[in-house]
Amino acid sequence: MSGNPSLSVDAVRAQLERDAESAGYQLNPDLQFVRDLVEGLLKNRQRYGYPACPCRLASGVADEDRDIVCPCDYRDADLVDWGSCYCGLYVSGEIRKGEKTVAPVPERRPPKVLRTLPQLLEPPRRLEGDLPVWRCRVCGYLCARERPPAVCPICKATADRFELFG
Repeated sequence: MSGNPSLSVDAVRAQLERDAESAGYQLNPDLQFVRDLVEGLLKNRQRYGYPACPCRLASGVADEDRDIVCPCDYRDADLVDWGSCYCGLYVSGEIRKGEKTVAPVPERRPPKVLRTLPQLLEPPRRLEGDLPVWRCRVCGYLCARERPPAVCPICKATADRFELFG
């Protein structure tokens, strides 16, 4: 979710819908529910400078919250396991068609100490060659280049959502 923070809820919702569909995702069919989530995303963007998931407690430190910036790093796994993401913004085709309902999704975000532990234990590794390999933490897209792409071509996550892969 990017752009002007003064955008209306409906404009942001429409953009999320377009971005989701272009990347093969679907938003919850309950428009009022989606509008409420978008309001929370906009409030968090105004409050913190980034659209942290409104269903999680953000720290206000971008580097600590990068995994819960919408779309969060856990979206795809939640969709596979539960049919919707933690907050219910993204849903499976079955839920979108009304064949299944949204059920509570357990929190899979590890505690803060476990989120920072891997970076402290080992430095990022490179594959053979001169270029580092970057992985989108949202969808898993991989690319070998000096810097991550500005926007993931698969899920539209921004460059700060990429990590060195190795």
